[in-house]
Amino acid sequence: MAKSPDFTKTMQDMMANFPVDTSSMQDAFKTQSALNEKMAKVALSAAERSTEISAQWAKDTIARVGELTTKKDDASAYAKAFTDFASASAETASEHMSAFAEVAKKLQMETVDLMMAAGKDIADDAQKSAEKATQQAQAAVKKATTATKS
Repeated sequence: MAKSPDFTKTMQDMMANFPVDTSSMQDAFKTQSALNEKMAKVALSAAERSTEISAQWAKDTIARVGELTTKKDDASAYAKAFTDFASASAETASEHMSAFAEVAKKLQMETVDLMMAAGKDIADDAQKSAEKATQQAQAAVKKATTATKS
């Protein structure tokens, strides 16, 4: 009876010759870490600026409340002080909301720029890894084929 060939040795040789390269994973990790660092800097910068805007808004409001609560000589002066306070508060709110919008706009633009750059870097890394893996696989198959024929 014909005996079926044992491919165990061939498979072992092929797997031994098939390289496992972890450098692409290390490169991907480094790329991701760099992106995370840049994103954190952008977010922290926006948070810092937002905090500055909020603090200034609070200081302005507290100063106006101080003016509002000072003793007046007649009732109409209180009405005028309250009207002035409301008008100044509305104006300040508009200015500060505009400043918050600028922070958000800058954050969005910087985030998009970072993501675009990261996408390009990741695509380049993936292409290099694929090319390297293809070359290594072809070499391993060629070596395994040569070993099998011998």
